This record gives sequence, structure tokens and C-alpha cells, in this order.
Amino acid sequence: MEIRAVDYHTGGEPFRIVTGGVETPRGTTILDKRRDALERLDHIRRLLVYEPRGHADMYGCFVVEPNDEGADLGVVFFHNEGYSTACGHGTIALVTWALDEGVIERREGENRVVVDVPSGRLETWAQVESGRVRSVRFRNVPAFVWAERLDIGDRRVDIVFGGAFYASVEERVEPRELPRLIELGRELKRSIETEHDVVHPLEPELRDVYGVIFWQEEGEDPLTQRNVTVFADGEVDRSPCGSGTSARLALLDRSRRLPRGAELRHLSIVGSEFRARVVGD
Repeated sequence: MEIRAVDYHTGGEPFRIVTGGVETPRGTTILDKRRDALERLDHIRRLLVYEPRGHADMYGCFVVEPNDEGADLGVVFFHNEGYSTACGHGTIALVTWALDEGVIERREGENRVVVDVPSGRLETWAQVESGRVRSVRFRNVPAFVWAERLDIGDRRVDIVFGGAFYASVEERVEPRELPRLIELGRELKRSIETEHDVVHPLEPELRDVYGVIFWQEEGEDPLTQRNVTVFADGEVDRSPCGSGTSARLALLDRSRRLPRGAELRHLSIVGSEFRARVVGD
């Protein structure tokens, strides 16, 4: 078997895009294709994610047909534990790859690309300068606060949906703390799954806590925050986490700490940065 793939990264977080050599997931919708990947193609995921070809923090995707002609691309995301419903850094990498490789025709200036992901349809805009993609932004699916101030062990936890469900916990975020945060993330995720049935009100397949966002305010500005997201089976997001950033926006908006039109500077544990703001209702 010869599998072809190309590796990108967004803010330090890897993204392995399968480009050939394997059958693509089947189904009518992206959620159908996600289920099919789990049932028929999981050996491919393991081959690409696990050692020696991958590592504990590898992430990737199968590129698939979108739900209908209203989108340009479809995608099924995978990681060290299975298949996620959302991935902001992966969406950015996928759009960059599609324009770089001519899968979608690119032009100078702003390029609109619509992507179907398991949690819904994303509108993205890629800025092309001198023939190269310089930046990508996207409008995520609606984010919302599922529960606030839950007592989980000795921590106070908020649960928020940003394309996937995240637990949000204020905690010191430093590289030297990472081993402790990985174990704490696993413990909190297990406890939440035991104590709470976390399900999207409109789509029952969007369920369970995917990751734990540990965050802290950075310096004097409350709208500059550093985070590390521990997700799946103790996987660490080296980027600021795109769908997790949406979850943080929902919390800040709910508490009125992020004025409409203002930006959140969301830093990762390695110093990369996403900028985000609330749009819509």
C-alpha cells in the first residue's frame, strides 16, 4: 500500500492531509463520512497518526466531497483517538493546501472558500499575495455556553461548544507545566464524561467533551490570553486551537468581558497567535 499525504502546520500544530492511495470515506453528509471512516478506514488513521510515521500529537484529515454544491471542500478530521467534529487549525491548513495546490483556483487578494466539516458549514477567506496564501480566517458554526461553573473535582469548569465541546479551566499555562496539564486534562475529561451527558441540542452526534482548554490572562490586557488545549487521548494543541478559540469567545461574550467588535488575542503555549471576535447573535 502506498498512501500519499502532505504535511502542513498552523501555528505549530501539525496537519497531515491525505491526498491519495486510499479510498475516501463514503456517505451523503460529512457526519456519514465520519462514521464510515471510523468503521472502514481506521487502520489508515492509525497508520498515519501513530509512530513511526506519526507521533502523539499528530493530526490530519481525509479530503471528501462536500454535502452539496454550496461548498468547495469537505473534510473528515482525525487525531490520536479517533475523529473530531471540528478543527480550526485544520480548516486553515486545508484551505491553504487547496489554494497552494490548485485544487481550488486562487487569485490575488481575498479568496472565499466554503468548507463542510462534521459540525457544519464554514465560510473561509484566504488572503493571497504574490501567488501565496498569507493568511486565512473563517466564520465558525454557532458557539454557545452549555454549562457554567461546574464543580469537577477541585476545579471550577465551564463547558462550551465551539464546533466541539470543550471544558474551560483557568490555570497557569507554561511549558514546564505541560506534563501536569496533560494528566489534569485527562482526569477532568473522564470526570465530566462520568458525571454529565454533554450533547448538542440539535445534533445528537455532536456530543461529549473533546478537550480541556487551560487558559490564563496574559499581562495587563484581559483580552490577551494564553491557552493550551489538551484533547482526545492527552493530545496537546500547539496552536491556539481554532474551535477552542470560538469556545472562549462564547464565554467572554456571555460574561460581557469581550465587547462586540473587540478582538481576543489568543496565544498558544508555544507563542503562536489567533485573533478572533464575536459576530452574529
